[in-house]
Amino acid sequence: MNPLLWIIGSTLFISLLAWVGALALFLKEEMMNKVLLVLVALSAGGLIGGAFLHLLPEAVSEIGASSSATFNLFSSVLIGFCLFFVLEQFIRWCHEHYNIHEKKPVSYLVLISDLIHNFIDGLVVAGSFMVGFPLGVVTTFVIALHEIPQEIGDFGVMVYGGFRKERALIWNYMSAITIVFGGIAGYYLSAIVEGAAVFLLPFAAGNFIYIAASDLIPEIKHVEDIKRNLVHFATFMIGILIMLATKFVTE
Repeated sequence: MNPLLWIIGSTLFISLLAWVGALALFLKEEMMNKVLLVLVALSAGGLIGGAFLHLLPEAVSEIGASSSATFNLFSSVLIGFCLFFVLEQFIRWCHEHYNIHEKKPVSYLVLISDLIHNFIDGLVVAGSFMVGFPLGVVTTFVIALHEIPQEIGDFGVMVYGGFRKERALIWNYMSAITIVFGGIAGYYLSAIVEGAAVFLLPFAAGNFIYIAASDLIPEIKHVEDIKRNLVHFATFMIGILIMLATKFVTE
């Protein structure tokens, strides 16, 4: 079968995992409010784990160990971090200038970072299927494995940031569908995209680190309840451990 069909089918399957947040529609409002910060903690752990255990190691293996390559890699991380800092300030300015206060800027940042990350995942899926069918299947499985907790966490952050649950699901899927476009781009522009992916991986890592450290962790660390703090920290660590477990599956 044409690799392009496998790429489109696999990336479409992964994008559909964004709808796992629909389970939250069956939760009562009171219960949903209780689990929102837990989902924020899970998302923070997933983002940190994804950046340090997946994106950066993959980028290092792609570029090699030369000093100039290492400098370029960490420069990309810094650019990604700083760009999201500026982007958040711009979103805050828009909120104040146009008196839009119903949504926290972090909800938009999560959407944008998820869009970039999913596009990169599409490139990875395409590249694996171009190498061989077995590798493509394994890569699809691994990406799907870490997408489930990440999509649940992202959905929680968006609801916590002010989105209604139904709208959060729709927007979350709109960002998830970019994995299909990434897969198609990876198939048709494999030679060009390969070089771009090396830059996008650490760039996305910088996005992840900024969102987790600047927006999500401050939300969970200010809770003045030791039991809830322990639950949030444990959930944060679970997010990291899930990323670590998916890393071992790939090796």
